[in-house]
Amino acid sequence: MLIKVRRNIFNNYGIILILLFLLLLFSLMEPDFLQASNLINIVRQVATMGICAVGMTMVMLTGGIDLSIGSLMGLVNIACAKFIVEQGMHPMLAIVVCVVIAVFVGAVNASLITVIDIPPLISTLGILTSLRGLSYLMCDGRSIRGFGDGFRSIGRGSIGFIPNPVVVMLLLFVLGWLFLNFTRYGRFIYGIGCDEEAARLSGINVMKMKFMVYIMCSVLTAISGILLLSRLNTGMPKTGTGLEMEVVTAVVLGGVSIYGGKGSFLGVFVGVMIMGVLTNGMIYLNITEYMQLVIRGFVLLFAIGLDNVTKRNQKTT
Repeated sequence: MLIKVRRNIFNNYGIILILLFLLLLFSLMEPDFLQASNLINIVRQVATMGICAVGMTMVMLTGGIDLSIGSLMGLVNIACAKFIVEQGMHPMLAIVVCVVIAVFVGAVNASLITVIDIPPLISTLGILTSLRGLSYLMCDGRSIRGFGDGFRSIGRGSIGFIPNPVVVMLLLFVLGWLFLNFTRYGRFIYGIGCDEEAARLSGINVMKMKFMVYIMCSVLTAISGILLLSRLNTGMPKTGTGLEMEVVTAVVLGGVSIYGGKGSFLGVFVGVMIMGVLTNGMIYLNITEYMQLVIRGFVLLFAIGLDNVTKRNQKTT
């Protein structure tokens, strides 16, 4: 009984303790780390990943995964820039068109998974490769810049001292939490992740729900990409490279099972903050980019290993 209680405490609060440990560690190694300006910089930097993590959480709770988000962000980034700068399109219309593109990509992902029955890992990996190539074809591999002040203010503005992208991220986390916990569709998502066949037999339209979560994931990725484009003021086809691994790491580290049916937005938010604190701390300590990749890889392995151990322990109790 004591072992079970300790395990439950770790499952509920362990992720928060890890975040607090990292904050303490980096503050001891670099006194300026906990300055307000740096903390705001951390949440600004993780806003892109956090918005995508909301959509990825929905997908992974159903037992799926979407590896195409990084390339989709690159496609939206360069498409929006091209529409505004080279085609003279109004920024709001360009944003709407890019969201429509994202809806189409999400529907394609869902179709490959539910209709053709290609495993999510393989289908979204194929889309990842195709979208990245399309991004480079659209701009011949060059960057696009030259936006007006109105568009730049979307990603660079703030409400009080909170940057706009952070406001959007926090709002989406709250809406996602309400959606999962207080709507029947949230219960459907958990049900599909726990046992897809049982969910189907109970009357849940599994195909419809999967279309919904993959489209939501793509749309949120597009929103994140547009905010990033506005903040950086440059459209680049390589934007979002490796983003899918960072998002998956944050989501799994936050307690969402890779097998589906388990997890919460509170844990995912903490997972996102852990990734932000870790990245910012490594930069503060002048750790090379290559070594950062090594560390992020081990963090992903740790998160998945922890998920497997937790799942095995639950079966034995």
